[in-house]
Amino acid sequence: MGSMDFAVEILEGLHKKYGVDLVVTQPDKPVGRKQILTGTPVKNKAIELGIETFQPVSIKKNNQRIIDGKFDLIIVAAYGQLIPESVLFAGKFQAINVHASLLPKYRGGSPMHKAIINGDKETGVSIIFMEKALDSGNILSQASVKIEDNDNVKTIENKLSAVGVSLLLETLEKLLRGEHKEMEQDPNLVSYAYNFKSEDLLIDFHKSAKQVYDFVRGLNPWPIAYLYYEGKKIKVFEVEYKNENLSNNSGEIVIADKSGLWIQTALGIVNLKRIQLEGKKEMDIQSFMNGLGKQMFHTGQIL
Repeated sequence: MGSMDFAVEILEGLHKKYGVDLVVTQPDKPVGRKQILTGTPVKNKAIELGIETFQPVSIKKNNQRIIDGKFDLIIVAAYGQLIPESVLFAGKFQAINVHASLLPKYRGGSPMHKAIINGDKETGVSIIFMEKALDSGNILSQASVKIEDNDNVKTIENKLSAVGVSLLLETLEKLLRGEHKEMEQDPNLVSYAYNFKSEDLLIDFHKSAKQVYDFVRGLNPWPIAYLYYEGKKIKVFEVEYKNENLSNNSGEIVIADKSGLWIQTALGIVNLKRIQLEGKKEMDIQSFMNGLGKQMFHTGQIL
């Protein structure tokens, strides 16, 4: 049971070693300006591997196909819906989740994003038994991954996916031999990484330059940070920062020329390296400032 890119390598590894009989994934969704109906990355890989797919709009209301399958193992990785207990306990073994954090830290749907946004130096993968409560089950195994200063969500996803599939296969071997060990999650260490609302993606220049830098890369390549200018949303894909101050006013544009668009934060300055105006294509800041940008922005403006 999976949907996102994170789960593709896990599906491949499971199918190669054990054979996967059924893939459960999110329904196809319209994508892009032309709104072309598109399957999830996991569905596309399942089709390539010749595996049957099942795409319920609501797994709570439509799950009989899974229960009737009498599967030995139900493995969940970045699926995208809350799964009812009738499914979690439908297999020979309790359902197992491959979660992209070092639980109990960052339960929820955006653990990779939160780890980067919060400036963490490491994250990891947890293999857990699934319970009704979100990401609360006993831990079977964990492995950590270093977060580099230039990582974004995609690079961390790639690292965690590779670690996750090897860790999962090792863990399943022990489980099937009856040699696995379980560890309860410490309730005092629980934190959450809930899915983002639109307002959560707004850049706050009253934070430090390093925090803004982490925020932007922690939302790249999805769902993408943004700022408002004269009521219009400008998406920000990438920034750079310097630990120097050129103004006392957070949010003030301190440099606006061909070198970029530098903005003062509470501590340090940031340059918007790649942006996208509403209705326009994504572009680098030099190209933007050579064109429309020099008409829109000037030093002294407050964003």
